[in-house]
Amino acid sequence: MHIKELPASERPREKMLYYGAGSLSNSELLALVLRTGTGEKSAVQLAEELIAYADANIGTLGAAEVRELTQIGGVGEAKACSVVAAMELSRRMTSDHMNSVKCRVGDSTEVADLLMQELMYEKREIFMSLNLNVKLQVESKSVIAIGNISNAPVHPREVFGPAVRRGAAAVIVAHNHPSGDPTPSDEDIAVTGRLLEASRIMGIRLLDHLIIGRSSFVSLRAEGHIQD
Repeated sequence: MHIKELPASERPREKMLYYGAGSLSNSELLALVLRTGTGEKSAVQLAEELIAYADANIGTLGAAEVRELTQIGGVGEAKACSVVAAMELSRRMTSDHMNSVKCRVGDSTEVADLLMQELMYEKREIFMSLNLNVKLQVESKSVIAIGNISNAPVHPREVFGPAVRRGAAAVIVAHNHPSGDPTPSDEDIAVTGRLLEASRIMGIRLLDHLIIGRSSFVSLRAEGHIQD
């Protein structure tokens, strides 16, 4: 099959048709989500402005809200909704894949890999738990609490209730720090202590408590706050 040599000015849609999605840059992929530009800017230029707004990190757009994106010149409600919807769909696909495959977690890095993309750009604290079977495979994930920019109140019964209903042998809990700094707070350490005490009473192991920051994390087990 003859492959047409496309000029640099060719639209991303034609480039995808000829060379596949993997050949497109982030701005070109985002331009396809936007579909059109404005009288002054092409869709690619508009996409580049969106990525620049996200500090050159496409993942940051996953936490953007519609009203926030409409502050960018040329991005109306329709385009903003398309971008937010695409990012949310990507996040749900990642989450659904994790729930459909029984991943065995061997260490904190593997757990962080499962949760990092979902939590690192959130603007509110989200506290969740992973329910594991006796083989330390992830059977299910539960969102325990959604808080504000600085905390998400958690009670042990909210963590171990779903674990009991699902017959879990162990749990791993995790939450994000919207500031991007995963350093544990005094409250994080206190919550971990309460959960550890409850885990011993319930007979369900608390394997770890991860704090997710911006591309980094802290394991409270590694820090010495969880001991069997």
